[in-house]
Amino acid sequence: MDKFENIYPLHKLLTGSDTPVTLSEIGQVLNCSPETAENVIKDMRLYLNAPIKYDKTTKGYFYNKEDNPDYELPGLWFNSSELYGLFASYQLLSEVGPGLLEAKISPIKDKIESLMHSDTLQKGEMEKRVRILKMAARQPSAKHFSIVASALMMRKQLDIKYAGRDRNQLTERTLSPQRLVHYRDNWYIDAWCHLREQLRTFAVDRIEYSHLVNKKALEIDEVDLKEHFSTAYGIFSGKPDKTAVLKFNKNVARWVADEQWHPDQNGQFNIDGSYELEIPYRDPRELIQDILRFGPDVEVVMPLALRTEVIHKLKKTLELY
Repeated sequence: MDKFENIYPLHKLLTGSDTPVTLSEIGQVLNCSPETAENVIKDMRLYLNAPIKYDKTTKGYFYNKEDNPDYELPGLWFNSSELYGLFASYQLLSEVGPGLLEAKISPIKDKIESLMHSDTLQKGEMEKRVRILKMAARQPSAKHFSIVASALMMRKQLDIKYAGRDRNQLTERTLSPQRLVHYRDNWYIDAWCHLREQLRTFAVDRIEYSHLVNKKALEIDEVDLKEHFSTAYGIFSGKPDKTAVLKFNKNVARWVADEQWHPDQNGQFNIDGSYELEIPYRDPRELIQDILRFGPDVEVVMPLALRTEVIHKLKKTLELY
């Protein structure tokens, strides 16, 4: 056990108990001998000023709430499992956006690692044991990412120059950031665009200039944000106005049945073992890409327009071969 494994649960035990706790009970909770439990109590009294008192009648220990009714462990304390979870979260964030927040959170990582250092976890061990695979990730500028995140958290407006992919033009816009979104290994910002006077989604890696504006961001109600950004298929926004019906053959049916393509999807197995999936959507582009990755294992049943577009894409692909 490391130095946190005893102090942290003993503090929780004494805080949550209305009656004195015996050494035997403490030993059971800490999974240690009565002698070790006594040493932990001594250390907490000596180094952490813990108001632990002994009751001769019950032969138990308790926090003296008359002298110190709101006692807490000084600083920020975690047990080992919480530290592992915290470090794993740091590792995930580092891999999701390599270099974006390194300068700001690296000291935190070093502190966590030093707290966890023991015979069972050597320095640098977590990096070797956590593996995150990325595909088609586009690296945004660390500077612009930091400014976008600052504007979002400070609830300030943001001036940007944005190089949109569709028209390949640079436009100047003022945004009221609403949410940062990490989707398919890339970062996006959901925002109110003051130029278009509507909600839009912007790829952070396409921002070529950013400046924090000392003006309060326009606040959009969470219900409106969810309806606009979370009801359509994929990254595209807007309320769905069509429903795709896809039929997956039995080779991939059980695999697809375990996936969530959309929060409001409906699916059912057919007698022949195939799986039929209904998905609401508005813009078909991303949906078509996901359909094509299943090749001959999926058929677009309806609507006809979506089926025709998939056929067109497949014919154009065949022309290359």
